Amino acid sequence: MRKIIYSMSMSLDGFIEGPGRDISWNRVDEELHRYFNERIAELGGFLHGRVVHELMADFWPTADEDPANAGAMAEFAPIWRNMPKYVYSRTLEKVDWATAVFHDVVPEEVRALKEQPGGDLSVGGAGLAASFAALGLIDEYRVYVHPVLIGRGTPMFPTTDALTALRLAGTRTFGNGVVELRYERT
Repeated sequence: MRKIIYSMSMSLDGFIEGPGRDISWNRVDEELHRYFNERIAELGGFLHGRVVHELMADFWPTADEDPANAGAMAEFAPIWRNMPKYVYSRTLEKVDWATAVFHDVVPEEVRALKEQPGGDLSVGGAGLAASFAALGLIDEYRVYVHPVLIGRGTPMFPTTDALTALRLAGTRTFGNGVVELRYERT
């Protein structure tokens, strides 16, 4: 059965974006981007909320046509275009780029996606990931801790009363100081 993986870059103080959705503090260089591309190419699909999907759909469909986006950035564009996408939104009705729309996170529907053949599924966006976590649907966490403190913004993990036990599955340090922490739910 496929796993659902919450994979996200985070500042050392726990934020995935600063005020105004600022992500300029991310230290994604060529090495890290290539690593992301390799991991993402193995997936069977993206599970995104509307905001994340719209941000991705505004840039990646034609990113490889811009000569300024060479290397790993250009290589990611066809990966994104061809990857099945499942968007959770109560307002979107129709989307492009190999995308299906779900209006609510229904555990039985998510389990049906997990039972389909193919690679693991990546859930993106703090709000959607919080909904999945509250229902016990996240199997693995991949946290990319960037060596920066941004002070405030959107936290990677919302405040909750739930305790989720995790087991460290691996770590990796990149040349730019970013550290990958991989945890599995026990």
